Amino acid sequence: MNIFLQFFFSFVASFSFGILFNIPRKHLIASGITGACAWLTYYILLQGFDINPLLSNFAGAIMLTTFSIIFTKKFRAPIIVFVTCGLIPLVPGGKAYEAVRNIVESDYPKALESGAQAALISFSIAMGIILTEMIYELFRNISNRVKEKNHAS
Repeated sequence: MNIFLQFFFSFVASFSFGILFNIPRKHLIASGITGACAWLTYYILLQGFDINPLLSNFAGAIMLTTFSIIFTKKFRAPIIVFVTCGLIPLVPGGKAYEAVRNIVESDYPKALESGAQAALISFSIAMGIILTEMIYELFRNISNRVKEKNHAS
């Protein structure tokens, strides 16, 4: 599938979940863009560069959080508005479904494998979000201290 369709469908998914989560209308397009850019980062790294799914999801989460921070500053809205909607395309729902289906079919080794993959992917996404937010806060605090020091002198 080409990049344009990947962008379009991931935008629609994030935008639609924004409607479902009842976020303000003025944030829907930004939420869609956030999810689409996160998904494209994941997709390009996974398909184009054949990078491990864990690292691809990690990079997608970094892109997700970066765009969320940008839109948070632009719209003066809580970051959770953009992160929640933008996260939807990255969520490993297929792997989680596969794990549950394998449990129902009593194929426990496959269920364990799929469940572990879903958990690891979820963990890599969470670490990408947390790490990006921590780095942003660190730079913001350093910037504020430098500004305070310059105003004081």
